[in-house]
Amino acid sequence: MPPLNPFCALRMLPVRARPSFPVRQHLHRQPLQRCFADQAATNNPNALPEAASQTGGAPNENQEDHVSEEAAKMAKATGGSGPDMDVGTPVQEILAEEKDTLKTAPQVMKDTVKDPQTKENAKPSTGTRQFSTMARRMQGKMGMASEAGVLDRAMIPSAEQRAVFAEEQFNMAVTPTVLQNLPLPTLPIPARSQQEHRYDPVVEQVTNLLMVDGKKAAAQRNMAHILSVLRTAPAPTYNPVRNLLPGAPPSSHLPLNPVLYLTLAIDSIAPLLRIRSQRGAAGGGVALQIPVPLGLRQRRRQAMMWILDAVEKKKSRSSGRNTFAQRVAEELIGVVEGKSGVWVKRDAVHKLATTARSNLNFGSKGRR
Repeated sequence: MPPLNPFCALRMLPVRARPSFPVRQHLHRQPLQRCFADQAATNNPNALPEAASQTGGAPNENQEDHVSEEAAKMAKATGGSGPDMDVGTPVQEILAEEKDTLKTAPQVMKDTVKDPQTKENAKPSTGTRQFSTMARRMQGKMGMASEAGVLDRAMIPSAEQRAVFAEEQFNMAVTPTVLQNLPLPTLPIPARSQQEHRYDPVVEQVTNLLMVDGKKAAAQRNMAHILSVLRTAPAPTYNPVRNLLPGAPPSSHLPLNPVLYLTLAIDSIAPLLRIRSQRGAAGGGVALQIPVPLGLRQRRRQAMMWILDAVEKKKSRSSGRNTFAQRVAEELIGVVEGKSGVWVKRDAVHKLATTARSNLNFGSKGRR
């Protein structure tokens, strides 16, 4: 049997080392207690101590009674009838008793004291009310459903009264107010009164022809400048060689109506037809010139394209974004005065169409 070693058993036992410094034990702190006592704390521990009373008192303490309160106490002591504390004492009675205060009172108060009728009205009413408050007290108890049954029949409007009221309300709704400057539109609405066609057809077509790259706002600005120049420019001088449309107004009237000015210039140089070339129709590969009549919008478009071509060939005499519109306006004025080169193009087209007038029916009869 091998010998037992006691040190092996001691190694398995936990051994705690003793600390090198003493450990303080936590002390339980006692709550603070009062070190004094007074009479209020003795009787009621939860009561707060009161401040010592002073001889003079606070500024708002120990005030004298009001005049009405003092008069009521005196009347109670002497057995008389004092003022009603719920109503209050009228100022006229106080001024009548205090002569010194009456001397410094306003003149209006002095007159009310001297006037017996005013003094009688100033006295508080001692009788009962001339009206009953039963309806006000019963109003909170009554429901909304039972109001019609409790009210008097005379207070409910009759059928005739309701009809008259309804008719008055209808007339007020139908009658136009002061703010309505324009009358109601007549039906059917004219084509020019619709939103899509609210502009003059010539102005709208010229604006679309002035538009570049879809910039409608820039075209409208140029159109407004053109009309402004036509309105502010001097009256044009008619050329007897270049005849305008029949029925043209006097030249002095044109600046007063710039839209008419623009329409007259465009319609005067608008061609009545165009020349269409038919290749090989004349035989031997020679093209045949065929006049084709144009509609109103086609004529105005051709005239405006001629004006724009003439404007592009002219040089600008100034700088700015309104230079193009200024040149267009000057060209329109030149057309009315007969100085523009567009008249030459119109005369050339009409002369060629007159020469080829025998070819008008070329398409209807077929090829020859």
